[in-house]
Amino acid sequence: MDDGRGQEEYVRQVMEAYRKTPGTMGTVRRADRMLAVQLYQRGVAVSIVENAFVLAAARRLIRPTDALPLGTIRSLAYFLPVIEEVGMRVSQDYFQYLRHKLGQLTATR
Repeated sequence: MDDGRGQEEYVRQVMEAYRKTPGTMGTVRRADRMLAVQLYQRGVAVSIVENAFVLAAARRLIRPTDALPLGTIRSLAYFLPVIEEVGMRVSQDYFQYLRHKLGQLTATR
């Protein structure tokens, strides 16, 4: 995969999006960088990874108010199943809707 970005830029973008995702620690470990390199080598587009972050964060935030709190996400590996799911061609409109909802939810918490 090479959509005009090199591996280093790909990893930078994935790590930046990961850090900003609600529910994560906001820090990047060596294992996270190595997994991002693997995603690059597998040809997973940055947009798929970013959409997976959005989908997973929305699922974690849109829960019953009386549900037990979830722990902090400590690894990029947490998102692998969602990355696979998003790679199956989910509508971009759905991710735009989720981004809007996340903005609303994180502004009120």
